[in-house]
Amino acid sequence: MRVTDHQAERLPLEPARAREALGDAYDVEVVEATPSTNALVAERARAGAPEGLVVVAEHQTAGRGRLGRTWTTPARSALTQSVLLRPRVEALAWPWLPLLTGVAVARALREAGAPADLKWPNDVLLGDAKVAGLLVERVETSTGPAAVVGIGINVSTTRAELHLDSATSLAEAGVVVDRTDLLVTLLRSLRREYDGWLASGGSPQASGLHAAYASLCATVGRSVRVELPAGEPFTGVATGIAPGGGLVVDGPSGPITVGAGDVVHVRVAR
Repeated sequence: MRVTDHQAERLPLEPARAREALGDAYDVEVVEATPSTNALVAERARAGAPEGLVVVAEHQTAGRGRLGRTWTTPARSALTQSVLLRPRVEALAWPWLPLLTGVAVARALREAGAPADLKWPNDVLLGDAKVAGLLVERVETSTGPAAVVGIGINVSTTRAELHLDSATSLAEAGVVVDRTDLLVTLLRSLRREYDGWLASGGSPQASGLHAAYASLCATVGRSVRVELPAGEPFTGVATGIAPGGGLVVDGPSGPITVGAGDVVHVRVAR
């Protein structure tokens, strides 16, 4: 899948080829443009769409990230999709869905030739630069809760097109891929992780998810700065991943578990 031409042509996705490769595991739809694939899939979920719906946008004009951040990318320069899942597990297991998605994305990118790691809780890195972002949202529907799993990967985005110095793309890292091939690889990876997690009843330990995430998480072992909604920011060393998915940080007052929902900002301290 790896090629050397940094300026590869931005070809359209081939949904028929993706559907043929994936079989009955997913129902893949490609739209030319939409403000947010997550919003589109959430609407479909409330209307009764089954698990496995995937909506991919050639151009997402108002993507949403954690903490209300929005972003856009040039048409056909990214792989931007949302997947509808309906996990039948206890509510306490749901916080592991974003971490599960991170593992699936990192493993898919490694399979494509990109040495991806994870920055807690849900950024995908190449080196210290962000190549992909994830947003998992819970949606209440008439047939029970659903998860909308949003994934955005910078594929051929150039340095001039990236909005942040801390961002990168596969092409900037010298890895140029066919986006349809990458979509198939990514969705297969997500299915493997998700099915294993479901088979264990949503247990991150029994499914191996906890160990997999910890092994891919570049944050563990690093000095980090943590800013919480209340209290003073502090710097400490990230020592591990808690059973519930939180980041364990050894701070000035001893170990503290930082929950993703409570974090304003976590970054490697400079």
